[in-house]
Amino acid sequence: MYLQHFGLAETPFSLTPNTGFFFGLAPHVEALQVLQTALQTGEGFIKVTGEVGTGKTLICRKLINELPKRFHCAYLPNPYLTPDELRWAVAAELGLKYSANIDQQQLTSLIQQQLMALSAHGHSIVLVLDEAQALPDESLEALRLFTNLETESRKLLQVVLFAQPELDERLSLKKFRQLRQRITFSYQLRPLTDDEAQAYLHHRLRVAGHQSGELFSARNSRYLAKSARGIPRLINILAHKALLVAFGEGAINIDRKHIKAAVIDTEDAEHSAKVFWPLIVVITVIISAILASQFWRGGTI
Repeated sequence: MYLQHFGLAETPFSLTPNTGFFFGLAPHVEALQVLQTALQTGEGFIKVTGEVGTGKTLICRKLINELPKRFHCAYLPNPYLTPDELRWAVAAELGLKYSANIDQQQLTSLIQQQLMALSAHGHSIVLVLDEAQALPDESLEALRLFTNLETESRKLLQVVLFAQPELDERLSLKKFRQLRQRITFSYQLRPLTDDEAQAYLHHRLRVAGHQSGELFSARNSRYLAKSARGIPRLINILAHKALLVAFGEGAINIDRKHIKAAVIDTEDAEHSAKVFWPLIVVITVIISAILASQFWRGGTI
């Protein structure tokens, strides 16, 4: 709706984890470096945790897109699976063909054979699970048993877990001590600093086609970042709404009042001040402007 108004070619603050917008922020680069280093070792579990909206799925996709050719990746975006369902899913990702009446022991044997065949052809196999905090307890144990599959010199399967901090809480329990000891590399994503948030906003605007990327001043960027608690997803939501508000006003730069309106309209944002201009009023103004434009151009509604 506001793309032409701000000189943009695409929406800069979409919630879709588009790797085309990836920016080399310190926490994201460090997480990728940990993952890439860990994968080179060929052993154990690797874990990346972070609060909701800190960029785990974006890093996950970036990792998968940049894996060297020798890696064979099995990706499970929704691991809320029973142990049996987990084995079926892994088998499917490994390209296995099997009869419908196969039992779990036979399926596990086929998975091991496929892993050994891929390894013999020089492939390193990586199982990547996003939202891993959703794994049931029994499936976490089944996952651990997968990593028992090995040759004399190396593991046949590495497991990368992307998860919310709830997974760390579960792994701290005594019953998961065996799995906990298998995690050889771990990284915890942090929120962005004010300076990182400002650079993030400018980067996404430039990628989306804005000439300078400087719709948000340093002061307003800091205010937006604090309201979003440094969480990239919330930064995207607030920036998108602020652009909507400014567009409804006909403004070409984002002022503090535009961000305040976005903050008051976002439940999870930090509300530091009362705002008397709810976003619904702005949206009404925008819709009215569109309808009026259609009327004056002779369009039908």
